[in-house]
Amino acid sequence: MLEILVYAFGIMYTPGPSNLLSLNGGINGHIRPTLQFCLGVACAMLLLFLLLGYTGAWLVSPRYQLLISCIGSLYIAYLAFKIACISINVIEPAEQSGEVDNKLNFKSGLFLQLLNPKSFVVIFPIVTVQFPAVQISGSSIMVWSLLLSSFAFGAPTSYLLMGAYLGKLVHQPQYFRLLNLSMSLLLFYVAGDIAYSHIYLKWV
Repeated sequence: MLEILVYAFGIMYTPGPSNLLSLNGGINGHIRPTLQFCLGVACAMLLLFLLLGYTGAWLVSPRYQLLISCIGSLYIAYLAFKIACISINVIEPAEQSGEVDNKLNFKSGLFLQLLNPKSFVVIFPIVTVQFPAVQISGSSIMVWSLLLSSFAFGAPTSYLLMGAYLGKLVHQPQYFRLLNLSMSLLLFYVAGDIAYSHIYLKWV
């Protein structure tokens, strides 16, 4: 079960649309509306986890788990490689018109995350591979969905706090580079664990 938490943490806490919007909200001092935005992100993830978690239990047959595990481990490794290679450009406060920050609220966070491809990157490998692999079903899906959705609240909130209290620090690209490399290593670990536990051990 540790790999579920590691994978969710590794994906959710890397820079993405909701995280960088929260970062800018913090840099510009829009704390309250950005917290509402973060809550909207978390609620969107909870809805998606519940919807896909309960449907995935019967949409994905056990005989397809090996194939899905192969594709999932390769895809996670690909994501880890991409995260290790990307560069981050933080928008300077002087370049902001203020319009984006004024639109940060619960509703915008909810709809942004529902339409954010990164949401499905997080959820699909978990509900189709990792949940069935450790027999998470029934009411346990609800519990895990709530837990993982709290990660979805914590991720943009942590960027908000970084923007509010460490504005000068987060403008330095080397710190984002270190974050990306750390998250990339976590994702490579998860990919390797899936490949070993759910592919290699079933073949030998």
